[in-house]
Amino acid sequence: MLAGPIMPTCRVDNVPLAVRPLFLLGSYCAALILFIYAWLVHLTSDIKFSGLEQLEGRNYVFCHWHTFIALYFAVFTHHDHHAWMQHPYWFMKPIHILLRWLGVERIILGSSGHEGRRAADELVQLLVGGYSTVVLPDGPAGPPFVMRKGVLHIAEQSGVPIVPIRFAASSYVRLPTWDKKLLPLPFGTIEVTFGPPLRVRGLDLAEATQIVAQVLGEPN
Repeated sequence: MLAGPIMPTCRVDNVPLAVRPLFLLGSYCAALILFIYAWLVHLTSDIKFSGLEQLEGRNYVFCHWHTFIALYFAVFTHHDHHAWMQHPYWFMKPIHILLRWLGVERIILGSSGHEGRRAADELVQLLVGGYSTVVLPDGPAGPPFVMRKGVLHIAEQSGVPIVPIRFAASSYVRLPTWDKKLLPLPFGTIEVTFGPPLRVRGLDLAEATQIVAQVLGEPN
């Protein structure tokens, strides 16, 4: 019903009143399922970190490939002083709710082709003010494992270092999606590797792209 002729072009902030109660109910139910799944994997997994000693407790622009989004939520179940850009279409509402439940304070509606420049400018100002963020450099629609320049421009304009994050899981299911999304299974091992913080200002963007992409790697 919601995906019918009424909803295709709706944003999360302009869903018609006639379907808004059902839309919100469905979104909160979906978010609850995602929340329970993330915590189940988190509580039953052996999570191993490396590279944390490189972080100094300040704010960062964290980034990882889109394929690891479920792993990210399973590992990082609390966020302190975070602001995220998010795709504004209606089907993203469960993710926006999940982010709120995981502690993300500010959600900025905008992505490539959907007021992305305005949203990026707003995010830059929040980063300058001390917020951290997470950016998926090959999102929201790929191609997978190919860096777009958005994360570099955000880091350059804000002066906040980029920290690439790489994940590996011992047991998982891979979905047949454009990003080869990886869903970790409970009772496995998850390895999280933080790359060294990279200040983009003063670097050639092609050089910065190569450095970040090399740390992120290309999953099998």
